Amino acid sequence: MQRFKTHPLVKKMLKGGERIAYGAKSLIEGGYQSLPKITFPGGLLIGDAAGFLNVPQIKGIHCAMQSGMIAAEACFSYLKEHTTKGQEIRSYQHLAEENWLIQDLYKVRNIRPGFRYGLLVGLSNAAFETYVTQGRSPWTFKNHADNLQLKKAKLCTPIQYPKPDNVLTFDRLTSVYLTNTYHEEDQPVHLYLKDPTIAININYNLYDSPETRYCPAAVYEIIQSNYGPQFQINAQNCIHCKACDIKDPKQNIIWGSPEGGGGPNYIGM
Repeated sequence: MQRFKTHPLVKKMLKGGERIAYGAKSLIEGGYQSLPKITFPGGLLIGDAAGFLNVPQIKGIHCAMQSGMIAAEACFSYLKEHTTKGQEIRSYQHLAEENWLIQDLYKVRNIRPGFRYGLLVGLSNAAFETYVTQGRSPWTFKNHADNLQLKKAKLCTPIQYPKPDNVLTFDRLTSVYLTNTYHEEDQPVHLYLKDPTIAININYNLYDSPETRYCPAAVYEIIQSNYGPQFQINAQNCIHCKACDIKDPKQNIIWGSPEGGGGPNYIGM
């Protein structure tokens, strides 16, 4: 994104502009194929928690609101007939499947996975699915797990990014400042590792610590010391994009909800 802004066509549009905000969010692109079981005893999954995002139509808020309304209807119907708490409201699954919410996700299920074969194939498949079959293709493409797509460092050529000029391009820490992120300093760290040894033995040695690059807020850092490389988590920088929870090659990073509603506070967005 930083290099994209330096392209001559983009640069002239941004000339004289001012950086006023910064933020990041991972898109839940799995769609229909990745929907989990959305009911469990005492609760329901709605919005991004369930993966209700229509990628081709960029309908995320629409789907989140609709799933919330369906969940409310299911809860209301259940409470009219039952007094027992903590039970599984299975009617929510049925209502969601009958609604345009999941029906729309089914129609576009093959569009996003088609791009794994390249841009041209992806665009051709998207046009075919949209205008020819209109989502009624007799096949369903499989998804792939993002964390399994990382290549080992020895197979890749490091990208040399130019130093930020603070006019068009900026470093991550000054950008994080614009997110107005705040976490109580005495609260438990909401990011933790299932196995701390993996951060160095696997992520650092085999993948050159990808979390230090895909994180847009400089949360993860490798500190070189007399004892060798040390993995450091700067949880106070976290802007809740969830990239680490999704992309970590061994799924070793666990993102938990911080106490007290801490996190980014986007102004004017």
